[in-house]
Amino acid sequence: MSESQTELQKRVESFLWQNTPDNNRLKLVAFKVLRLIYGSVVGLADGRLSLRAMSLVYTTLLSIVPLLALSFSVLKAMGAHNEIEPFLFQFLAPLGEQGADVGRNIIQFIDNIKVGVLGSLGLGLLIYTVLSLVQKIENAFNMIWQVESSRSLGERFSNYLSVILIGPVIMVSAVGVSATVLNSSVISYFMMIEPFGSLIVFATKLLPYLMVIGVFTFIYVFVPNTRVNLKAALVGAAVSGILWQKSGVLFATFVVNSSKYTAIYSSFAIVIMLLIWLYISWLILLFGSNVAFYVQNPSSLKLNRSRFGVSSRVKEHLALLMMVSIGRRHYEGAVPPTLHDLADEVQVPDVDAQEIIDQLIMGQMLVKTTVGYLPAKSLDRLLLIDIIKVVRSAGEVGFITVNSLRSDAACSSLISSIEHAVDSALNNKSLHDLVSGHK
Repeated sequence: MSESQTELQKRVESFLWQNTPDNNRLKLVAFKVLRLIYGSVVGLADGRLSLRAMSLVYTTLLSIVPLLALSFSVLKAMGAHNEIEPFLFQFLAPLGEQGADVGRNIIQFIDNIKVGVLGSLGLGLLIYTVLSLVQKIENAFNMIWQVESSRSLGERFSNYLSVILIGPVIMVSAVGVSATVLNSSVISYFMMIEPFGSLIVFATKLLPYLMVIGVFTFIYVFVPNTRVNLKAALVGAAVSGILWQKSGVLFATFVVNSSKYTAIYSSFAIVIMLLIWLYISWLILLFGSNVAFYVQNPSSLKLNRSRFGVSSRVKEHLALLMMVSIGRRHYEGAVPPTLHDLADEVQVPDVDAQEIIDQLIMGQMLVKTTVGYLPAKSLDRLLLIDIIKVVRSAGEVGFITVNSLRSDAACSSLISSIEHAVDSALNNKSLHDLVSGHK
């Protein structure tokens, strides 16, 4: 990045984050929208989404036929297998007439796959290929949501396979219901009455956008291995859905006017166009998830822009705040807080709250249950000095510790004095003292 670009970026960031209006609600909303746009564009420009999209293009080419074959077999058992072709042709529509040829070839490949004669091993490999595709998609979304852990093997098998088998049925059913409603006599009657006729025409034009947004919303909520708010998913899906529909029109225009590429690459031109369209589609889908992440975690916009980590002092403060919140709910018999509850209370992104919680769990200060987090011991046995030490010592490895460092007598004496001062200040106070209000 050139010096002029760096200076311009600093000015933009200074304007967006250091000039927040306090009293004007309209300006505050405008600043939030501008921060979201700026953060999303910068996140797109840093290259991570582009690399993931290119990786998914390769995976899609390997897995598209097994994926459609599995969905096709489910729909065929229900007598609705012919309904999968319009979805495929609609996706390939921006490729023009050659896109229809590609779609017919894919359908022919699917017809040639006889799921019933594959055998146990062949069927297992088919399912494995499909599950591998969805797992790589989850990894891409987990990267965006800064989630380090993936679903367990059992969760992958049950969740992924259920969506792959049930998803096409739901989509076909939704299209069938929409077609039935639009062709009903009631709708035909209202079509002849204004302004209902114009509204119905507008609704039919809007329906493809709504269906794409609905599918994207489901993906954004289900795929990441973390809790995604419906509001954030809807905003991201609306952005990516509109971009995907509009980019399809623009890409179709590009294909029509790409006669030079056809002359150069001959029959390979359609393969190149397909790769480009797959890349654009994945990039838009990942971009929408990135928007949803920033909507749910607006503090990450500033965190990612400033590129500063969380200091040790802030980590100690966060650990005490979250332990007090968990301890107080336990003391009052309330429902244990979840990760998102704790992150909302201390006003930090989920990823930073998760880091502190993981350290407290490893230090045997907390335990994770199916409903939330609980103290690992009784509150009077959880000493505040132990909570501080857990956070301070986090990240130390066996061969690099404070005791293994070389130091002279003066430094060792000073460090001992500091630790003694901390111990004296806390004076054997427990979490129970903070929660119950004892001094």
